[in-house]
Amino acid sequence: MTQFNYKTQPYEHQVEALTVSHDKDEYALFMEMGCGKSKVIIDNIAHLYGQGKIYNALIVAPKGVYNNWVSKEIPTHLPDSIQVDVVKWQSNHTKAFQKELKTVLTIDHNLKVLVMNIEALSTKKGVQFANMFIQQNKTIFVIDESTTIKNPDAKRTANCVRLGKYAYYRRILTGSPVTKSPLDLYSQCMFLNPALLGFSSFYSFRARYADLVEKRGQGRTYKFVTGYKNMEELNELLTKFSHRVLKKDCLDLPEKIYLKRNIEMTKEQEKAYKELQRFAVTFLNNSKTVTINHVITQIIRLHQISCGFTVTDDGVTTEIPSQRLLELSSILEETDGKVIIWANYRYDIQRIEKMLKEAYGENSVGTYYGGVEQAERERVIDEFQNPDSPLRFFVGNTQTGGYGITLTAASTVVYYSNNYDLEKRLQSEDRAHRIGQTNKVTYIDIVCEKTVDEKIVKALRKKQSIANLVLGEETFSDWLK
Repeated sequence: MTQFNYKTQPYEHQVEALTVSHDKDEYALFMEMGCGKSKVIIDNIAHLYGQGKIYNALIVAPKGVYNNWVSKEIPTHLPDSIQVDVVKWQSNHTKAFQKELKTVLTIDHNLKVLVMNIEALSTKKGVQFANMFIQQNKTIFVIDESTTIKNPDAKRTANCVRLGKYAYYRRILTGSPVTKSPLDLYSQCMFLNPALLGFSSFYSFRARYADLVEKRGQGRTYKFVTGYKNMEELNELLTKFSHRVLKKDCLDLPEKIYLKRNIEMTKEQEKAYKELQRFAVTFLNNSKTVTINHVITQIIRLHQISCGFTVTDDGVTTEIPSQRLLELSSILEETDGKVIIWANYRYDIQRIEKMLKEAYGENSVGTYYGGVEQAERERVIDEFQNPDSPLRFFVGNTQTGGYGITLTAASTVVYYSNNYDLEKRLQSEDRAHRIGQTNKVTYIDIVCEKTVDEKIVKALRKKQSIANLVLGEETFSDWLK
């Protein structure tokens, strides 16, 4: 039996996933969010490095996730006995960053880890450096949230498939590899190895697994997908090089699982945020008396900017480009089943509702906040709790929906934004985690870096710690570590 060097004790399902995949040239880990697939990969990297089979690891992930690999996952799980050089890719190549890059291109006894955001592989500079890194030594190439390469026509997909050919080992990770249709699988499997599915082109793959009709429009003829076929055959192919883990099957997982997705401010947000900060500081410095209402107003406005909008003094709401909706979309793409989404502002709830209807259909979402009539609220809860209903997303604010209702149809809860009220946070968590819930519940917080967002989270954690001390309880799980 293969012996692995663990820094952190794995769960049984993680041991199983590592055991079946550790020595494979290419493999897919289809593990639901919260099942710890990052640890499995880091243990795999440590094992291959210890065997002398790799010296480099290229990890590619979306912007909201790739920082976690550097700041949390690798330091937490990579054995201390391994000397490692870790570099996080940056679009801005300062002299300091260029010096960092040289460390992962220096050949010595250290494990070299390069963590890149998937967007970088749409750029000439990112592709050139990734190519240089892969080809300088034996490399494992990992794509986290591999649905980011599901589009066979995308530039980053083509670049990943091409670069993957030079890696000694390839891995893809995602909670659900099929977000729109079974055809999503083609590019992900092509990255692993074009021979796995046995098709020379996307069109031959589509012809095998999709029902097609010919349509004509705008002066051209094209194929339109009406349904899917041969799904048992496709599933049988997948099982040869993939491992599936669902939360409901992991009896060893904690009852609550906490994850964080970091996003960065856009240039437009950063400009608005700094201007408001400067105005607030000037006001405070020049005023002899400052009311608490003014301070609270400034905090709310800063928070609104971090969420992607601002409200002027005369009540006009203006949208500011933000990554928050995009990050939510990314989370939902890798999530199966029904989902609760808590947002602090009505404007955000309405934007989320619009986005979900466009992506998943008119009947896929229901909203729950102060402006929704009682009869509609009751309908939304009934439909959400009904497993046969198309209503998949419950979007509300914790002020209205955080108390007294049961939403156990969901085992995933996303906090699009938080507020300073600990009671509302805890109460809203318990809408899903209560009698009637048969699955582990995953809580995902979207946090905008270097903003009041981080301060809100810090304040909530501090309040929880104080509450635990007063009540003589143990520390509150792993919430937002």
